[in-house]
Amino acid sequence: MGRVTSRRRVVRLVDDAATARPDALAVEEPLEIRVRGRSLAVTMRTPGDDFDLAAGFLVSEGVVRAPSDIASIRYCAGATADGGNTYNVLDVGLGEGVAPPDPSIERNFYTTSSCGLCGKASLDAVRTTASWQVAADPIRLAPALVTGFPAKLRAAQRVFDRTGGLHAAGLFSAGGELLCLREDVGRHNAVDKVVGWATRAGRLPLTGTVLMVSGRASFELVQKAVMAGIPVLTAVSAPSSLAADLAEETGLTLVGFLRGNSMNVYTGAHRLGVTAGRR
Repeated sequence: MGRVTSRRRVVRLVDDAATARPDALAVEEPLEIRVRGRSLAVTMRTPGDDFDLAAGFLVSEGVVRAPSDIASIRYCAGATADGGNTYNVLDVGLGEGVAPPDPSIERNFYTTSSCGLCGKASLDAVRTTASWQVAADPIRLAPALVTGFPAKLRAAQRVFDRTGGLHAAGLFSAGGELLCLREDVGRHNAVDKVVGWATRAGRLPLTGTVLMVSGRASFELVQKAVMAGIPVLTAVSAPSSLAADLAEETGLTLVGFLRGNSMNVYTGAHRLGVTAGRR
């Protein structure tokens, strides 16, 4: 397995003083995801929890919905010229009766750590293959409970403490318990790792839960929440306009700028028991 951090010598400048010192960096490496031997996606990720990442990615694309939909996940040997295993190529075997990704919408995905996947196929997947309706989820949350999520998320970020260079995604219960946390150089990968953990543990749909992310809330993160049956998405930064549109369309509660004792609720404010007059 690959390392999640690496050491590099840097020159540290403070005022006019320069000193040489080692620094820890978050590792970024490609991961190719294959389904039944056929390449589906390549994503730049931090090694670790790769099986969860692959499972969560396939949930987001509407390929799998339950543990039984995945027959196997394995690293592929022979990824190098000498037949070695780089632990950067995964092959997912699907369960009996589970259809592989539709060739008509299959893309040779390439995703960077800063931007995940987007496009017509992703939009169509949300509207046509989402298995659970988050709009019907009865979860209710006290605003004071929600404002405590960022501190809990940050306290659990072990690799961030060493590198300062990773995004985090955390899954919380309606009572404020942190159920799962994953870190990655890509925010979309961190979310896939959380959703994949839940999938492999037989927890889907994730009704009555809250997904917290350490960065902004993009369309893709709303999509991933909806596909996993998560009714509430909170972020420390802003959502995009398309993210807010999709959240409103699907009935997901979307919270941004969750910092200190304040937040902006873009959709689904009824779940926090608040209403506000127009200004």
